[in-house]
Amino acid sequence: MNVEKVTSHIVEWLKNYAISARVNGFVIGVSGGIDSALTSTLCAKTGLPLLCLEMPIHQAESQVNRANEHISQLKKRFNNVSSQMIDLTSTFEEFKSTVPSKGDSKKVDLSLANTRARIRMTTLYYFAGINGFLVAGTGNKVEDFGVGFYTKYGDGGVDLSPIADLLKSEVYALAKHIGVPNSIQNAQPTDGLFGDSRTDEDQLGASYDELEWAMQQYDNEKSIDHFNGREKEVFKIYTRLHCANTHKMIAIPVCKISESLKT
Repeated sequence: MNVEKVTSHIVEWLKNYAISARVNGFVIGVSGGIDSALTSTLCAKTGLPLLCLEMPIHQAESQVNRANEHISQLKKRFNNVSSQMIDLTSTFEEFKSTVPSKGDSKKVDLSLANTRARIRMTTLYYFAGINGFLVAGTGNKVEDFGVGFYTKYGDGGVDLSPIADLLKSEVYALAKHIGVPNSIQNAQPTDGLFGDSRTDEDQLGASYDELEWAMQQYDNEKSIDHFNGREKEVFKIYTRLHCANTHKMIAIPVCKISESLKT
């Protein structure tokens, strides 16, 4: 991949989209992860105003430190970048106190994890609304179109997706090219939604390199009978996640009503 050409292409795409939409700039949630670091840097390179929001909810100190390091670096490099920290922990706790917590503990934990992402989405759109900004998405191709590893109407609720056609390995290549801090490049990917140390690989059961391979095999219409051992296991993981999360990756189903029924 020609990282210089791809970087320039995304930056111009972002700038042209914002100008055409007649908005003032971008707002993005910065988590301390590689995807948000890359996306925010690309947005900053447009020269348009960029607001970076930190939105901790019981966040691990290491994630907060990486986010702070990245935002500080961005502000030094670009004079169009501003930031704000909105601690949403008390908002999340208030929500928890008003909803039932009984039932299947795994389902409750997952629902609460997704609630974190949806509270953050609401916050991003508040700041987008008062500033005339677009919410920039941070999902990559494997997450957005492969395994559906994001929260519907959470981190999946965005106005535009500048890196959604990049595989995770390509995200790392661009991040290195544009100078994302090494601490972020070297960190284990995590969504940070559960308040513990689990990584993306812990949740998915496979690494991003493995999932990229499986995505390519799946898109080439290979069947599971082609594989053995770990490859077979990874292909099975990818296929299961892709099918289970298809509802996130397609348009919302609309019940069509024919004219004959209306008359």
